[in-house]
Amino acid sequence: MLAWTIYLSFAAAAAMFLIKPDNRQGARMLALGAALAGLAVGLIGSAGRGGGFAVATRLPWIPTLGAQFLLASDGISRVLVLLTGLAAVAGILFSWNVEHRTREFFALYLALIGGVYGVFLSFDLLLLFVFYEIAIVPKYFLIAIWGSARREYAAMKLALYSFAGSAMVLAGLIAAHVESGSHGFDLAELARYPFPASFQHWAFPLVFVGFAILAGLWPFHTWAPTGHAAAPTAASMLLAGVVMKLGAYGCLRVAMTLFPEGLAAWRHFFGALAVAGIVHGALVALSQRDFKFVVGYSSVSHMGFVLLGLMTVSTIGLGGAVLQMFSHGIIAGLLFGVVGRMVYDREHTRDLDELRTRRLGRRMPFAAVTFVVAALASMGIPGFSGFVAEFKVLVGAWQTFPKLALLAGVGIVLGAAYTLRAVQKVFFDGDPEGSPDGTAGADGTTPSVVSLPEKIGASLLVAATVAVGLCPKLLLDWITPSFASPLFDGLRKGGGL
Repeated sequence: MLAWTIYLSFAAAAAMFLIKPDNRQGARMLALGAALAGLAVGLIGSAGRGGGFAVATRLPWIPTLGAQFLLASDGISRVLVLLTGLAAVAGILFSWNVEHRTREFFALYLALIGGVYGVFLSFDLLLLFVFYEIAIVPKYFLIAIWGSARREYAAMKLALYSFAGSAMVLAGLIAAHVESGSHGFDLAELARYPFPASFQHWAFPLVFVGFAILAGLWPFHTWAPTGHAAAPTAASMLLAGVVMKLGAYGCLRVAMTLFPEGLAAWRHFFGALAVAGIVHGALVALSQRDFKFVVGYSSVSHMGFVLLGLMTVSTIGLGGAVLQMFSHGIIAGLLFGVVGRMVYDREHTRDLDELRTRRLGRRMPFAAVTFVVAALASMGIPGFSGFVAEFKVLVGAWQTFPKLALLAGVGIVLGAAYTLRAVQKVFFDGDPEGSPDGTAGADGTTPSVVSLPEKIGASLLVAATVAVGLCPKLLLDWITPSFASPLFDGLRKGGGL
């Protein structure tokens, strides 16, 4: 049933062109209906399955290469399908104001969502790669056409980094296919094949880095803040919320599963790079004056926790990494929704020093409250999903490499610093010489009221992070049993899990 998340998204993207160009409301309703249907299918198709493996579709695709149209899921896939559904619905609600080429915007948006669903459900690696590329292409146009300042530069930078990583992944997959004696691209079959250690030692970093570029691995992370800052709100939400997760998912599902001996040889090196990303991203966010860049570098820092959790190769660390994928996707989407739509689209500036004169805490109370809640979740305050996820990652890291765990803890402290700095400057500093009733800014204007679709989208994401924060068992009951699958036998034999 989960395969219908893909079919519905692509069908709705194609159906967009049956709508007249001036029928913007029709395009919005079609996009929202498709996203809601995808979320419903994801919930219904995942209910009661836990972490067990289930095949959705298996058909011949390219017989000469042994490639199949193989769609399946386990608990990890289901968590990320749920994340994609939530992010898709919220992104459309935050894009209700799009007036320029509305149907084309939502067509590309839904094509991207369909590609993301495809990656999370593909268990044939060639099919996974195809969906991976499909997910990347719409991002370029969403940023280049509907983005803000330096949008062409940001879109091209994202595309070049992404396709460079894709080329590395494709080279690794072809090498694995040939080395295995052309056993096809079935992930389960390739995971059982005993690749020579000498092969794994170079194939693992090739494939891992290829995927990790999209996950914001330091020092290949510079495309991410630039892309976040230039992208329209919904694209920023998807870029941070789910597209970066494609890279982390590929690291776990492909590189670590196929090449466990290569992982053992490189795990400390990539663990150190993950911590470098945590600390560096936090330090740069602390020095930013652009509101969106603060959140952009925050995403790099938080994705470092995902990669660090992967490198622990322990059940608690890997479980924390997958939970952090979900948690960061929800929280980052919420942050970008507030920054991009509620603040920037109304105030037309992202400069922190300028925003502090606008008295936004009084003029935009819903935005202020929402951002404070998202900030608390981002800092890992108990009661939100980020606390559980980062705690599990740190425990796993402490068991594996305690020195790196200590440095990651420094990143958490810095995270609190840059988050509180942004909250204070934007919403609570104010201008003592502003209007007496606190309703108008320094320029005498009053922003439009936050719309109902925005409120619904924000409430959906807040509810998700609170629900998982208060009851992480909801997702951990899907995630943890997945690591007992035969797919992870190689990691268990190598002393992990």
